[in-house]
Amino acid sequence: MKRIPLLFGFCGLSLVCGSKPSPKAPDAKPKQIHKIAVIETIQTSNYTYLHVKENDSVKWLAVPLMTASQGETYYYTGGWPMKDFESKELHRKFDQVLFLGSVSKDPNMSNNGNPHGNLPLNYDSTKPYKRTIAPESKKDIKVDMANGGISIAELYANKEIYSGKTVKIKGQVTKYTQQIMGKNWIHLQDGTEKNGKFELVITSLAEVKTGDIVTIEGKICLNKDFGYGYLFDLIMENAQLD
Repeated sequence: MKRIPLLFGFCGLSLVCGSKPSPKAPDAKPKQIHKIAVIETIQTSNYTYLHVKENDSVKWLAVPLMTASQGETYYYTGGWPMKDFESKELHRKFDQVLFLGSVSKDPNMSNNGNPHGNLPLNYDSTKPYKRTIAPESKKDIKVDMANGGISIAELYANKEIYSGKTVKIKGQVTKYTQQIMGKNWIHLQDGTEKNGKFELVITSLAEVKTGDIVTIEGKICLNKDFGYGYLFDLIMENAQLD
């Protein structure tokens, strides 16, 4: 989530698993533009949290670092809602936070040609913006490989070989988040590690609990871009429990 939350729909998906591009869809209806007034701001190392009022309701938004002041008016579209989101940096749990790529002072949502909206001050425009998602801490566990499966260490050691292929992995659920972009997000560890990589992030419709030992099978995708800067070097998608 390195940038939980992990965390977090997100946006229109950009698939980079080598699949053929789909035919161009008809133009979608314009997204609704929301008008908000800032009540409070909280700055962290990666995000600006905005406590805002929209019509008669109040909510929390999170955007890449920006400067905002109480009473200012902004506009946004879309967003990635995350329920029961816990910020480890703030030591605070929110009922819901809506993660955004940007907010704008322009009702027409102009961002001066910047497709990413608000970005950190150290953003290098010559490189893709990657929001880092912090993994859970490595657990002291040992899970035997599934019959016909591989370990997380093996997956990371030969990720190019497994890219686009369906693999089976057995491990312990270290984090579980439901219904983000219509999917459940599972973090899995099996006790193995390769070059500091010890956790596998998985999207699935399966329901599990933190602490469960599960065998799960799904397609491996490299450099998966969910937009808003959320780029995973490696992820297992549309996985099913074995």
